[in-house]
Order: sequence, then C-alpha cells, then structure tokens
Amino acid sequence: MINACLHLIKTPNAQDDTLLQYVPGPDFPTGGIIVEPRESIAQAYATGRGAFRLRCRYAVEDLGRGQWQVVVTEIPYQVQKSKLVERIAELIQTKKIPILGDVRDESAEDIRLVLEPKTRNVDPDVLMGMLFRNCDLEIRFSLNMNVLIDGVTPKVCSMKEVLRAFLDFRRDVLCRRARHRMEKIDHRLEVLEGLIVAFLNLDRVIDIIRYDEDPKAALMREDWGKDHVRARDEADYVPPAPVTDDDGLGLTDVQAEAILNMRLRSLRRLEEMELVAERDALMEERAGLEDLLDSEELQWKTIADQLRAVRKAFGKDYDGGARRTDFAEAGEIEEVPLEAMIEREPITVVCSQMGWIRAMKGHIDLGSELKFKDGDGPRFTFHAETTDRLLVFASNGRFYTVSAANLPGGRGMGEPLRLMIDLPNEAEIIAFLIHQPGRKLLVASTAGDGFVVPEDEVVAQTRAGKQVLNVPGDTRALLCKPVAGDAVAVVGENRKVLVFMVDELPEMTRGKGVRLQKYKDGGLSDAATFTLASGLSWLDPAGRTRTETDLTDWIGKRAGTGRMAPRGFPRDNKFT
Repeated sequence: MINACLHLIKTPNAQDDTLLQYVPGPDFPTGGIIVEPRESIAQAYATGRGAFRLRCRYAVEDLGRGQWQVVVTEIPYQVQKSKLVERIAELIQTKKIPILGDVRDESAEDIRLVLEPKTRNVDPDVLMGMLFRNCDLEIRFSLNMNVLIDGVTPKVCSMKEVLRAFLDFRRDVLCRRARHRMEKIDHRLEVLEGLIVAFLNLDRVIDIIRYDEDPKAALMREDWGKDHVRARDEADYVPPAPVTDDDGLGLTDVQAEAILNMRLRSLRRLEEMELVAERDALMEERAGLEDLLDSEELQWKTIADQLRAVRKAFGKDYDGGARRTDFAEAGEIEEVPLEAMIEREPITVVCSQMGWIRAMKGHIDLGSELKFKDGDGPRFTFHAETTDRLLVFASNGRFYTVSAANLPGGRGMGEPLRLMIDLPNEAEIIAFLIHQPGRKLLVASTAGDGFVVPEDEVVAQTRAGKQVLNVPGDTRALLCKPVAGDAVAVVGENRKVLVFMVDELPEMTRGKGVRLQKYKDGGLSDAATFTLASGLSWLDPAGRTRTETDLTDWIGKRAGTGRMAPRGFPRDNKFT
C-alpha cells in the first residue's frame, strides 16, 4: 500500500491497473490464500465493490504405509475456530461428507486442525474441495469502499480515489502540524527574548523584583533600552517610568511572567548561552516550516519521506511485517457424485406402517418375517444399495429425498422417518421408491387430477422436500407410480374403468394436473400404466394374475366416465 502511495505521489494520474501492481490484493492478519481471479480483484478495486475468495492454508502430511492426513495451519479472517470445528464435526455426523473420517483440534499458540479421511484411497484435493463448499474453510470476504471522502457525502470510491484521499489527508495533517508547531515556536521565541533581556539587565531585574510592590507590572513598564545601575538598598531604588511609544522597549505579559517564574539556578552565564542557541535553532526551524507551507513540492517530498520511514520500520525486515496472505489459482473442483464416495453394499429397506425405517444388510427374502413394534407392521420392503437415493411421496403432494447410506441399521426397530425429513404429522406416506434418473412418474390425487412428472425434477435438496402435486382443500395425493407403457388405466370408487393413452397427459414439474376421469360421486381409487398391446393385468380375489387384452369397451378419451370394471376385477378397486 505504501508503494502505491509513493507511486501516486510521483504520478498523480496513475491508472488503476498500474496501482494493482503495487496492491495485488488485501493482506489479512490471519493469513490464508486468496483464490480470486486477478480480473475480479481489478474489477473490485476499480469499482469499489466486490468480494475475495479466501481459503485456509493446509498441507498433506504423510503418515507412512499409505496413510495421510490434512493439517490446516491458517484459517480465513474472522472465522471462529471453535465454530469451524463444530461445523466440520456436524458434516461428519450427518454424513454430508462421507469421505471425511474425523477432525481434531491440536492448536496451541498456532492453528493446527487435523482432518482424517475415511480411507486412504481418497484424493486430498477432492476432500478439501468438498470442505470448501460446505464450511468456512473457504469464505467470500466482501469489499465495499463506501466512505466519506469530504467528511459529509458518502461515496463508493475506487482504490485510486481512496489512496488519493489518504494522501490529501496526510498533506492536510502535515500543514496543520506545521502551523501548530510555528505557533509554539513563536510563543517560545517571545519567552526567550524576554529571558535574554533579563540576563542582559540582570541587576535591574533583581532590583525590581526585590523592591517593587508589583514586579510584573514594573517589568512591563521598564525601558530596557537604557543602562541601569543596581540599587544598594531600597532607598536608592528608582521605580520604572511609564514606557512611551518613542522609546518603548518594555516586556510583554508572557515575557514578564516567564522572568518571574525563572529559577535562581538559571542565573548563570552558561544558561544565557543556551538560551541564545535555542533561539537560533528555533528561528532556523521556523524558517524551514515557512518554506514547507509555501512549497507544495516540499510538502509531497516530506510525506514521501514519512511513508518511506514507515515502510522501513514496519516493512519486510520488521518481525511480522512480511505479507501473510498469498495468491493461488482456485482450480476446478470436481463435482463428485455421492455414489462415488459411498461404499456400494446391498441393503434391504424396511419401512413400517407407523413410519419407522431401517436398512438391513444384504438382500434378504422379502417374504421373511420381520420384527416390528407392538401394533405396527410392514408397509414398504424392497431391495436397494447404499449408493441409492430414495424418494418418499406423501399425501401432501411433496417429494422427499433420503440417502440410503444414512438409514439406521437393521439390528433394532429403526428410527422414525420423520426425524430424517420434515414430514408433517398429518401427512401419510403414499409411495417409497428408488430414484432412477431419466424415469417418469404418474402422480394423481383423490379428486382424479394428475400428470406425468420427470423423476429428475422431484429430487429434493432439503429436509423440507419439494412440492410437486398441488392438493387444495380436503384433497390428498393418492398415488405415485413409474410410467411403463403407452396407456393409462384408471378406476374410480364407483368401479368404473377408463383406459386412454399416456400422451394425453401433460408432462409437468408442478401443479394440480388435469382430470383423469369424471365422477358424479366419489373419487379416484387407482391408476396404472401398461402397454396396450399386452393388455391390462390385475390380481383376482384368488391371488392369480388375470390379463384382459380386449379393452375396446373401456378405451376412451381422458376425463371420460368409463365403464364398469371387467368381471373378476378386485373388490378393493386396485390394479396391483
């Protein structure tokens, strides 16, 4: 910064890009590494607004035998170490960074945070990249140079304007100090002149002080231009005559007071010589101050000398004066999918009727008997893998996303699913399925409205889920099924079945949907997608699969009423 000021003194019309060579970026007291591109830094300094990406300083320590750990030695400015450690521990506990195993604070006088990977096969750059995105090991430090340049009006200034204002302020301070010093010198010169007069007329001064009733007034009335003889006693003392304008060489009030306050030990020849020497030195200093105030060039030279003195005293040679914050390229942080960080293992997901969920190791027989709490039973049981993402569709029309790797183990009864997602107590789980990218889903409500939604659009990023199907009033979400085939079959509570083509349904990401089937009374019971050429299948009351290939009587346009279900159709009005 001092170098930039010196350059600006020498070249007042310097460009912002030139000043950037002297001030490449901010230097933070806690160190760290700035990874902001040079173009962004230049833009921030030119406009007065911007931000700087500041990262921690770290090193990878080799522990031997392929083991390693990351040691953080500097953290970003204004980041509290305790809160940072708590945040990293939270990331480990919630498994948001599965490749991170542990964090330890081994700090003493210096910062030392130890990050241990889950396995030694992890890439350190990938680990740190994930930490940069999820905690304050990397921050954005804002810059807003909104200042009062003239002390009244706020203005967003560039770096050049701020430095110019700083130099103008230093010049103003220099001139005010010079004037103040001149006032002090003038006062001291006045006192010195009076003391020198006293030394030259010491006997007369002593007589006045000894014999006059008001020595101060007498000293001011005395004509010190005449020769005086010391009185031998009070009878010989002659009071001073009033001073006239013609021969007036009397003392001022300040000089008289200084003489009266003078100590007896100062009445020696050496002291008189010192007073004369001090007077000459002050007069020389005053002449220099006058030259300084009269010359703008001399003022800037003085300011430059002061800045160089500061640089010499607190520059690189000073203990702690070297730059602490370095610069580096941020580089591209690879977007590592969650599946790549989780060990792929088979599991069996079990969700009970009361919403208790667990993940049992391996693919067990789905028909085997499982233990549940009293009054509870199985609801959803399916095979999955730890790398899968699970979609939960609730009766409030919201989709929730759960990572299979975060499910509790299967030794106990599991944990309530509502602890993992923000599922309201009045909402019921409608569907539970494994996310398959690129697949499409059919969603519908009890009112008979529905649409097709791409499965990639329903994945939620937060615990609150994602609203997809709007269900106003007393309406509830009824079903969510993967689209498989070219036709849709719907059945109402009135047992009427309607078959129409899938392309009659709109593809949406959110909404109420369109009418699937028209009802006088009741609502929708079930819906299914199938291949029209293969026929419509369902389970009859005996548990056998029945397929109806001739669906001519039930085929119609969407939003029709349909016809009564075929003979043998289940009494619960469900296709599966």
